[in-house]
Amino acid sequence: MKICIVGAGAIGGFIGTRLALTGAHEVSALARGATLAALRQHGWRLREGGTLHGAPAHAADRAAALGAQDVVVIAVKGQSLPEVAPQIAPLLAAHTLVLPAMNGVPWWFNRGVAALEGAPLASVDPGGTVTRAIPFAQVIGCVVHASTSTSEPGLVEHKMGRGLIVGEPGGGESARVRALAEVLQHAGFDVTASANVRRDIWYKLWGNMTINPVSAITGAPTDRVLADPLLLAFCSQAMREASAVGAQIGCAIEQQPDDRHAITRRLGSFRPSMLQDVEAGRTIELDAIVAVLREIAQRVGVATPSIDALLGLTRLFARMRGLYPG
Repeated sequence: MKICIVGAGAIGGFIGTRLALTGAHEVSALARGATLAALRQHGWRLREGGTLHGAPAHAADRAAALGAQDVVVIAVKGQSLPEVAPQIAPLLAAHTLVLPAMNGVPWWFNRGVAALEGAPLASVDPGGTVTRAIPFAQVIGCVVHASTSTSEPGLVEHKMGRGLIVGEPGGGESARVRALAEVLQHAGFDVTASANVRRDIWYKLWGNMTINPVSAITGAPTDRVLADPLLLAFCSQAMREASAVGAQIGCAIEQQPDDRHAITRRLGSFRPSMLQDVEAGRTIELDAIVAVLREIAQRVGVATPSIDALLGLTRLFARMRGLYPG
């Protein structure tokens, strides 16, 4: 297969390298700047458990140089997607599958949800730019459960987790999802083909929509956040609000916040992606993780005072550091 990774950062580089290591596919990257230069010089690079893996990479900064693909994996930050989406048109043929391996709520999430139909989610798709650029019929939903980082451009450090959940955005099962799952399994991922990937996306959001921004604001790893009883109570209240929102859009959460905190504790101490971005001076994915949740809550009529406070605090924190648009 011809597979293109759009955004070869921590997650995109992880997926791209593992696919390239199989030797079964032509794996390319649409990248720019230092990452593009590193891919051209060194190829795909991934360090796991002290072992450095590498494979040749075909990288370009223009989609036209790569041509139509069988699968396009989009792994850019959510705030970059409205700019990137129109640029990937040369990668998309009628048969191309688009797999957004991204944090938070994706641009297509409102499709098929009666309470959210009629207008794009402005937080993640301002003006409907992404919706117009990427046909919904070609999208496969995806949830990534992996902890990765980049120690330098083009070099991915894998800490833990190889989980990928894939599924039809509209729900149900399909042959194309099963085929894609097999490709990813062959590359060493722990793949689940889900009949309700929208609910899986909401469940992951429910688990990280507090820890991510709180960690970013405080500079604390996850274990320190969970060890503070006041912060823990605040996170739990915001999660209860998110549960109430989910119940209105067919994404009910059956667990309680304490259940999810226990899962996070078992993962040990780690620095979430939003904290990594702050430390590296990169813009943060606040819209796809918190702002969109507030937008959905407003559209379904659920009050979210704790989520509102979390958004306001994190937004101002990031704006004062030039990490979120003012």
